[in-house]
Amino acid sequence: MATLPAPRATIRKRGNPNWGRPMPVGPALPTEFELRIRQLKLTAEMYTSSRDLRAWCEQNRNRLYVPEWLLEEWGITVDLNFGAVARPNHANHS
Repeated sequence: MATLPAPRATIRKRGNPNWGRPMPVGPALPTEFELRIRQLKLTAEMYTSSRDLRAWCEQNRNRLYVPEWLLEEWGITVDLNFGAVARPNHANHS
């Protein structure tokens, strides 16, 4: 009687096969400014003449990305200490 060869044991590799490889870059997501531009259906030439965009930029200048050149064009200033009021300074709490 002929004997069949023993089945080969499956060798299981251990560890993460992607170890040391860079993470794949995900898709670039649009900024809130870009979403607003699309919603208003504006071209770059129309930015400075849009009243709706200017109002949005004034409301969100301290929270969201607004291009600097556009802020300068309209004379809108950004409050650099905007978030500091909401966060207590732990150094003063002894």
